[in-house]
Amino acid sequence: MTPITEVEGRRLALSNLDKVLYPATGTTKGEVLHYYAATAAGPLLTHLRNRPVSFLRYPDGPDGQLFFTKNPPPGTPSWVEIAEVPRHPAQPAGQVLVQDLATLMWAANLVVEFHTPQWQAAAPGVADRMVFDLDPGAPATVVECCAVASWLRERLAADGLAACGKTSGSKGLHVLVPLEPTPSDRVSAYAKRLAVEAEHDLPGLVVHRMTRALRPGKVFVDFSQNAAAKTTAAPYTLRARSEPAVSAPVTWTEVEECRTPAGLHFLAGDMAGRLERYGDLLGPLTDPDRARPLP
Repeated sequence: MTPITEVEGRRLALSNLDKVLYPATGTTKGEVLHYYAATAAGPLLTHLRNRPVSFLRYPDGPDGQLFFTKNPPPGTPSWVEIAEVPRHPAQPAGQVLVQDLATLMWAANLVVEFHTPQWQAAAPGVADRMVFDLDPGAPATVVECCAVASWLRERLAADGLAACGKTSGSKGLHVLVPLEPTPSDRVSAYAKRLAVEAEHDLPGLVVHRMTRALRPGKVFVDFSQNAAAKTTAAPYTLRARSEPAVSAPVTWTEVEECRTPAGLHFLAGDMAGRLERYGDLLGPLTDPDRARPLP
């Protein structure tokens, strides 16, 4: 029998709580839901608020079928808030807004990664943050990504922009910057310019093009996720990996001192302690007073 629970006055049916979703650690769906409810909800809801959410679903775990959806899933409750956002070619379509704990738990019960654009639903295509996705090509690892992230941090600071960092929850790093609202095409152009500069300054380490043949042993600085149609894994989301890896905010000291990939690999069980110690390291992204104009 499917358990029914009440969250903020909403009745939710939570299914298959004993199902193992992460085989490497034996982590069950019930433990995943507990992570979102007891650990991640506060900061995650802050970062999801007012942003249309795309879901990467993996209901049978990372070794099962994975599918990406922007549309509200079948059976979405009537009380879940839906935003009308433009889609190519400029046709409006509905996307879920995760505005409260009840919606978060309903979505988490579907077993999803949470992905968002760099803009809010009230201003589609007008970014209030910028992202660089640093993706290492083997044998490069997150250690090489850290060197690139430090270069980006200094380069952004030279333009009056403050950067935050988080792990991707996979192999790499994300460098994020709070911005005053700026059209996404301008943000993309600026981010591409810095990616090209990084390749020029760090030619043995960085590549700014996606071409696979160029990437072994280097870090691909992916600026494309600033495009209005693209999304990035949200802070604190679990990822569809063999372990319950988290896209986890990190300090710049951790980035600078990273010497092995294990140094920046965080699982769901690590996050309560990190939040107690550091708070939300990505708080500047949601603080309008920290936003700066794009040069």
